Amino acid sequence: PGIAALFEQDARWQAWLCVEAALAKSEAELGMIPTAAAEEIISKCKLSLFDRLRLEEGFRRTAHSLVPLIWELSRLCEGEAGNYVHWGATTQNITQTGDLLQLRKAHRIYLQQLSAILAALADLAERSKDMALPGRTHGQHAVPAAYGLKVAIWIDEFARHVERMQDCESRVFVAQLGGAAGTVASFGDQGLEVQARMAAVLNMPPMAVPARSIMDHLAEHVMLLALLAASCGKFANEIYTGMKQEFGEVEEPISPGTVGSSTMPQKRNPHLSQDIMAYAAQIRALVPLALECVMTEHEANRQTSLMMRHAQTQACILLGDTLERVRILAEGLVLKPDRMRANLNLTEGLIMAEPIM
Repeated sequence: PGIAALFEQDARWQAWLCVEAALAKSEAELGMIPTAAAEEIISKCKLSLFDRLRLEEGFRRTAHSLVPLIWELSRLCEGEAGNYVHWGATTQNITQTGDLLQLRKAHRIYLQQLSAILAALADLAERSKDMALPGRTHGQHAVPAAYGLKVAIWIDEFARHVERMQDCESRVFVAQLGGAAGTVASFGDQGLEVQARMAAVLNMPPMAVPARSIMDHLAEHVMLLALLAASCGKFANEIYTGMKQEFGEVEEPISPGTVGSSTMPQKRNPHLSQDIMAYAAQIRALVPLALECVMTEHEANRQTSLMMRHAQTQACILLGDTLERVRILAEGLVLKPDRMRANLNLTEGLIMAEPIM
């Protein structure tokens, strides 16, 4: 759904330049830099204007993720404007805030995907509400149930994920501008006001304490994505199990020409379900890494910044692919009510024993 493109290098750089432009605008409003300089900086914060060869050489020479971008922006600005680029900021102020702009775009796509999934599940619930099958507990037949009940459970879980995703936005997608150690000293007595104005330009709340060592909100987002992925995996595992010949209650939608096996032509493998479960497991595995980043040493540590960026990026890309497969599976799931009914009768009536207890 376009999420991977949000985290390609050019997209990141442009997001960082958007933060640099917002910083310049805010500083000019407070009289910290000349208005003309800010206007010039803003006009040049377009990656398409940058000399790519200069950038590449700068990255090779400095081994720094942002400085060559700042140098090239300064070079592009006419007059003295280049001297005011990145005024008072440190690298993480720009990169973390810029990365959160991209994460917010991905987050909005997830909400759209969840809306489509819930619509598909609502239709599936309507189709299956009267389809009786064995309700299973501990892997054994327990009491009769309807397939629609399974679907209602999925709907209930995914609806709560929407609530969680919406609730976290004001905590997660925040602008950070505290300078080198979160003291805002480089901005003088207007430091917090600069951050507030920059945040407003970016349509983000400002951090209450703009410390570079604060990463619990970023870890929270990774954890929420992992929790959503877990529900996706649960959904997929139920389909995967139901497709086994011993169950035969559902089938994945399969396009004409799809090959299940290179050597067994009769196979109709649950590829969608397996993809979802595999991706969901990878996302969940990123949670410990994100939690490690909360334990940042002192006022800043590049190590945890790198680890968090990896956790965020991988979780975001994988979740987008996961949700797309969940939607396809929910929309096209093939139901086998006759087999459900046959399975219900396997215990020859013992499944109805609960009322006599």
